[in-house]
Amino acid sequence: MNAGRTVFAQLMDFLPRHEFQKCVDRYHGNRRTRRFSCFDQFLCMAFAQLTYRESLRDIEACLGSFKNKLYHAGFRGRVARTTLADANQNRDWRIWADFAKVLIQIAQPLYAQDDFGVDLDQTAYALDSTIIDLCLSLFPWAKFRSTKAGIKLHTLLNLRGNIPAFACISNASVHDIQLLDILPLEAGSFYMLDRGYTDFQRLNRLTENFSFFVIRAKSNFNFYRRYSSQVDKSIGLRFDQSVVLANPNKFKEYPRPLRRIGFVDPLTQKRLVFLTNHFDLPALTICQLYKSRWQVELFFKWIKQHLRIKAFFGTSSNAVKTQIWIAICVYVLVAIVKKKLNLPFSLYKILQILSVSLFEKTLILEAFSDDSCIPETPNTGNQLSLLSF
Repeated sequence: MNAGRTVFAQLMDFLPRHEFQKCVDRYHGNRRTRRFSCFDQFLCMAFAQLTYRESLRDIEACLGSFKNKLYHAGFRGRVARTTLADANQNRDWRIWADFAKVLIQIAQPLYAQDDFGVDLDQTAYALDSTIIDLCLSLFPWAKFRSTKAGIKLHTLLNLRGNIPAFACISNASVHDIQLLDILPLEAGSFYMLDRGYTDFQRLNRLTENFSFFVIRAKSNFNFYRRYSSQVDKSIGLRFDQSVVLANPNKFKEYPRPLRRIGFVDPLTQKRLVFLTNHFDLPALTICQLYKSRWQVELFFKWIKQHLRIKAFFGTSSNAVKTQIWIAICVYVLVAIVKKKLNLPFSLYKILQILSVSLFEKTLILEAFSDDSCIPETPNTGNQLSLLSF
């Protein structure tokens, strides 16, 4: 890295190019390609994410204004709107999905020691999904309801650093429970689930794989109490019970004891009941673990606000998935850069600085050395401050 190279080129140096090429070769991404390679496509889409471009024409116009700097920024092919549209339309979206997994594997060890507010040695994950609304007339392949289209982004979020450990894109009509069938499980880790994931046969799979879960109990949960433990009601706890399922069919699906914990939030006075298959942690820690699940909700709000995953540059399924996966790649790449350069700023602030300095020829660290010239965005009700890690 030197002052003669653009910040954008230095940022892309953090990409594992050998692994990138392996993903491209796996799906023959550069087959019959003369000028505009998969890496050129990635650079264009990453530029669009980092600078908040709104359309293919917008990307073409902005990159055209930096024509003399594109080669030194890593571009080897001519950037044209139709060429980029064809690439998004035809090149397999799994290239970018696999590359996102490579970046995730790099990022997770960097944040392995980060604190997320709960005294826990094991890894903790939060699982949830969000629906991305689409126009039915433009995206008929994503029909959700009679007058609505949409896709669903399922994410397993590592709470240490808020890095997606696993992601999957499906039609919006796919139920969240089905994701538990393909979820990669890590022995000894905790998985925080909303009550929409209540399926005891699938939860039994987590237990059989020596994983732990914390989930909200439904109001119609039917059980037999085995015994109760004493709790400190002054901190909001109401009960800590060992229970078994009372329904014979449900008991066949989960033929093991469960731990049932009652808690009243001191601030909202909301009564919450949790189920878990872990019997050793203090009851309050289990409640705190579930509270940390809210990070995945904030993650969805953050990426929808700061990345381009609501307005799409193409209307085909492949183009939409390509854009979402490259957005995830960019998110994880910036998280890697933050840790490797030991930047003290929030991810939001890093993105803001990058958006105005990508084609400056300066050391990337110097772009973040004096933030006094970067105006702070006022904190409004619509502006999220998640990921200040």
